[in-house]
Amino acid sequence: MTAPKISFEFFPPKNLEASFRLWDTVQVLAPMCPRFVSVTYGAGGTTRELTRDAVATLHKSSGLNVAAHLTCVNASKEETLKIADDFAAAGVTDLVALRGDPPKGSGRFEAHPEGFANSIELIEALSDTGKFNIRVGAYPESHPDAADQAANINWLKAKIDAGASEALTQFFFEPEVFLRFRDACAKAGIDAPIVPGIQPIENWKGIRNFAQRCGASFPAWLQDAFEKAERDDREELLATALCTELCDALRTEGVDHFHFYTLNRPELTRDVCHALGVTPASKLEKVA
Repeated sequence: MTAPKISFEFFPPKNLEASFRLWDTVQVLAPMCPRFVSVTYGAGGTTRELTRDAVATLHKSSGLNVAAHLTCVNASKEETLKIADDFAAAGVTDLVALRGDPPKGSGRFEAHPEGFANSIELIEALSDTGKFNIRVGAYPESHPDAADQAANINWLKAKIDAGASEALTQFFFEPEVFLRFRDACAKAGIDAPIVPGIQPIENWKGIRNFAQRCGASFPAWLQDAFEKAERDDREELLATALCTELCDALRTEGVDHFHFYTLNRPELTRDVCHALGVTPASKLEKVA
């Protein structure tokens, strides 16, 4: 079995210490030769400027193919497209177009009075420029705002039809979750690649809480496994084994691309990539 193709997601640093952590993360993971790396937005667009700076620096310094997240939150259409144009002018033409999460404490998403109402409007506008390769989010267990899974899949199809080339999924903990979703998407006529989002469990309690907020279910056996591993001080070993096993199970079903959510902590992601047969190339030298 050949090594899978991989990509990584980072978040923009908010202070000097976090900046060093991001650069260290890039140095550790760049030798894995990812297809691309993406840089997120914070909830409510809170890291818009930080994202733009991080994307520009990574694109200039790392030699990696960098994709910038772009959302509809708290910005007019003109402002959002200006940000996209700035990315293009800097040589960044890969975007991950998302509706975006509302600011903390604000409840449900509300469109800016002069902004894009949803991700489909944003994707259509970006596609019309002819400048960008557009990726979108997908939800194997349905988006929290979707009426049901059928509506969730229909919305994904509409995003692909609007101009997106590929979908990156929310993370999940069991392979059947992704495989059922992939099959349902194919049945609905979605022929664009759907890449599973993989979350190495760096901190079980933190990931569990995040899963609860975003609607990703976690099985009881996983909770039990990490409780036992914590008692034996073997959380890292368990996390590496489970993440590798998840990817291997998907590979046996024909999946050959994985998108890793790194949380800017690279060691566990690196170890899983090694276990999957991803061979490091020469070490990255030019990151500053």
